[in-house]
Amino acid sequence: MHRKSRLSRRAFAVTALSALVAGGGAVAAGAAMAGGSDSPRRRGPGELRGMWVASVANRDWPSKAGLSAAQQRAELIKLLDQAVERRLNAVMLQVRPTADALWPSPYEPWSQVLTGTQGEAPGWDPLGTAVEEAHARGLELHAWFNPYRIANHADPTKLVASHPARVHPEWVVTYGGKMYYNPGLPEVRAFVEKAILDAVRKYPLDAVHFDDYFYPYPVAGQTFDDDAAFDAYGGGFGTRGDWRRDNIDKLVLETAAKIQQIRPATQFGISPFGVWRNSSTDPLGSDTKAMQAYDDVFADTRKWVREGWIDYIVPQIYWNIGFSVADYAKLVPWWAQQARGSSTKLYIGEALYKAGDPAQAAAWQDPAELSRHLALASDQVQVRGHVFFAAREVAADPIGAMTRVVADHYQEPAQPPR
Repeated sequence: MHRKSRLSRRAFAVTALSALVAGGGAVAAGAAMAGGSDSPRRRGPGELRGMWVASVANRDWPSKAGLSAAQQRAELIKLLDQAVERRLNAVMLQVRPTADALWPSPYEPWSQVLTGTQGEAPGWDPLGTAVEEAHARGLELHAWFNPYRIANHADPTKLVASHPARVHPEWVVTYGGKMYYNPGLPEVRAFVEKAILDAVRKYPLDAVHFDDYFYPYPVAGQTFDDDAAFDAYGGGFGTRGDWRRDNIDKLVLETAAKIQQIRPATQFGISPFGVWRNSSTDPLGSDTKAMQAYDDVFADTRKWVREGWIDYIVPQIYWNIGFSVADYAKLVPWWAQQARGSSTKLYIGEALYKAGDPAQAAAWQDPAELSRHLALASDQVQVRGHVFFAAREVAADPIGAMTRVVADHYQEPAQPPR
């Protein structure tokens, strides 16, 4: 009964999308819901072992702005080689950190993380090189895009004069000292999709990857001012929250359909905040007391999994086993239950960056904490792999936590699920 219900709603979504997307097309690859992963026999081969490479604010790569093209390339190659040494098989490279590009885009400026000056060409093609060099090493390259963030400051004059946010100031909402594109404007959604899909057309990406930033995380005492957009487009919705979630749903569905049209072999994955809703808010939610993606950033992450709208999901379960607010040992089985019977593959986002950080709880001072995460997750047949945040810590190996993971779980290479 439930399986049929999901299939019919998904079929409806695909039919509706054909009116929204020129040429129609199905949503994410792996459309048949019947191919779910309920048992070890049906789980299929492969295990994803990924790492994020964050370029925003030069977190992981390049190590600083203004390096020469040769230096940037050498750093990138070193990160890919380290992934291979750790027996990983996928890299999530951030190529659109703040409404800019790490490839020659006709729609957005070159990112300032490369040269230090937004819009200045770096003298090479980072994304094209990353795809080629990753594939040469047997690694998947998942291009990571942040959909709506424009800048981590609130001064539009700091953007290059040709930046779309300066050309279209009506698209911009300033909130929490940062600038964002307004997800409630159809023209914004169309532009964001066009900018992202340019990379899909140009490169044989293994996946398009979104992070957890949809509507911005709440800032106490501030309001995200989308009144005009809600007045114009929100009439058919009971609440502003329902309208906002629908805006994000449209972005997900339309992006999935267009990827399928342009390059069917390219997957579409999303890495959301690790809590959909708390059970105190919704009986379908998890036994947690945390922020809620559904209510706070207006991302109905559970729906995307249950309806098979995306190829994979990587909830960021960045908490230790036994953490009272959000326990890793409770959240992994909850997400496994959501993935059961769905075509969406489940991977777990792991907080390697917390290992050995003196600001973190005692559990994170234990080199075995992350290894225990993987052991616990292995009991859930729906969990098909893990992604580690982030490349800097994979390389530095704080307190030997990554070495322990490799020794305990990654003794042999593995192919990612397809």
